Amino acid sequence: MAEVRVSYAPTEETTLLRNTAREFLSNRLPIATVREMMMTPDGFDRAVWKEMAELGWVGLAIPEEHGGAGYGTTELSVIFEEMGRMVTPGPFFATVGLAIPVILGLADEAQKSGLLPGIAAGEIIATVAAFEGSRDWGLENVETTATRDGDGWVLEGVKPHVLDGHLADLILVVARTDQGLAVFPVGAGADGLTVEQVDVLDPTRRQATVTLEGVRAAAPLGSGPAGDALPRALGVASALLACEQAGGAQRCLEMSTEYAKTRHQFGRPIGSFQAVKHRCAQMLVKVEHARSVAYHAVRVTEDPAEFAIAAPLAASVASESYVWAAGENIQIHGGIGFTWEHDAHLYLKRAKSSSLLLGDPRYHRRTLGDALGL
Repeated sequence: MAEVRVSYAPTEETTLLRNTAREFLSNRLPIATVREMMMTPDGFDRAVWKEMAELGWVGLAIPEEHGGAGYGTTELSVIFEEMGRMVTPGPFFATVGLAIPVILGLADEAQKSGLLPGIAAGEIIATVAAFEGSRDWGLENVETTATRDGDGWVLEGVKPHVLDGHLADLILVVARTDQGLAVFPVGAGADGLTVEQVDVLDPTRRQATVTLEGVRAAAPLGSGPAGDALPRALGVASALLACEQAGGAQRCLEMSTEYAKTRHQFGRPIGSFQAVKHRCAQMLVKVEHARSVAYHAVRVTEDPAEFAIAAPLAASVASESYVWAAGENIQIHGGIGFTWEHDAHLYLKRAKSSSLLLGDPRYHRRTLGDALGL
C-alpha cells in the first residue's frame, strides 16, 4: 500500500472556519435555543438554515461550477466538529454530510447542475433513504424496488428512519433494479410518497418513515447502478459524522472538567479526588483517540485504499468514544446529571443515536475487517 502523508495542522482557512462557526452557533443556536427548537414540530428553524447557506457552509464542499465554494472534506469537518459541540439540530448532516457526498459520488454533470446549485443556496434540503429493516446496515438488505416503466421508473418500498425526512425537499432513494442498486432523486410531494415522523431517542435529530407506493422517478443518479460509489459516499458521511461525534465528546470533557473544578465536597473540589481525576484523564484519551481517527479519515478521502480502512475505523472509534464520554459526563455530574434541566442528557442521546445512524460499531468493525482481508 502506498504511503499516505497528511497534515493535521490547522490552516488559515480552517482556523477562520472554526472561529466563525463557534461564534455563529454560540449566538444563534445556544443550548437554550436548541431546547426550544427540539420542542417544535419541525425541530428546526428554516431561517437559521438560510443563514448557514449564506455563510457558505451548505455549499462548502460543492464545486464552484455548481454554486459552491469548492473546498473539501477537511474544511467541512471543522463545521461538523463545532456543530457536535453544540448538539446542533436540523438537516445539516442529512443534506451536507449525507446527500451531497452521494450526489458528488454518483451523479453525472447534468444531474449535478440540476441539483447542487439549489442545495448550495439553501433552497433545497436533501436527505438519503438508504437502509432498511433491523437486521443490520448492509446495503444488501435493501428491498425497495425500482421497475422500468416507459422512460421512467416506479418505486415501491418502505424506508424507516430517514434522517430529517419530514424537512426534505429532495429524498435520494436507494432502490434495487434488475441490474443492482441505484439512487433515485424523489421530490417532496410526489404522488404515492408518504413521509411520517417517528418517535426517536434524540429530539435534536429527527427521523421519518418514508413509504413509496408507485412513486414515479426519472433516471437514477449516474443513470445506472450505484456500484462501489454508493458505499464510498456513505463512508464519507461516516467520516464526517465521526468529526461531529469527536466535537460532542470534546464538549462532554469540557463540561466534566469545569464541573469538577467548581463542585465542592468535604471542603475541596471534586476534581481533586483521584477517582474523578482518573475519569477525566480517561475521557481525554478517548476524545483525542476519536479526534485523531476522524481527522485522518476526512484527509484521505481521495485515496480509495486508505479510505476504505480509515472510514470504518473512525466510525467505530468515534461512536464508542462519544457514548463513553457522554456517560462519564453524567457520572461526574452526579444526581444533577440525570435531570432534564441539565444539558448532559442531550449529549448522551445524541451520542447513542449517532452510534446507530450509519451502522453500529460492530458493523463498522466488520467492514474494517473486510477491507483488511480478515
